[in-house]
Amino acid sequence: MHHDRWVVAETMKHFFRTQLTPAQVIGAADEFFPTLQLSAKSAGDRAREFSGELGLLLLSARPEGGHNTFVEASTDQIGESRLDRNVKRFFVKLHRMSDPRHELEAAY
Repeated sequence: MHHDRWVVAETMKHFFRTQLTPAQVIGAADEFFPTLQLSAKSAGDRAREFSGELGLLLLSARPEGGHNTFVEASTDQIGESRLDRNVKRFFVKLHRMSDPRHELEAAY
């Protein structure tokens, strides 16, 4: 059985594409996730591990063709946990960083 933490934290996966650079994504993560009482541990220039009472989050940002960055977030939580909801909030933050003029509106 493989106990590598990158495998353990794959209960839920979230993906996002952005025009921000990997460094900007990681910088935003370093600001956002500690506000949730998650401790950061560097896992390289383009990855972070965050852990705390909410669970374990593994985040990576890598260049993906052209000017895009592919962001992958894996948590060790099952279902729609508080940590998973905050990952989605982080993706909204990234979207607003890349397009500050964008306004969220209901689509009925």
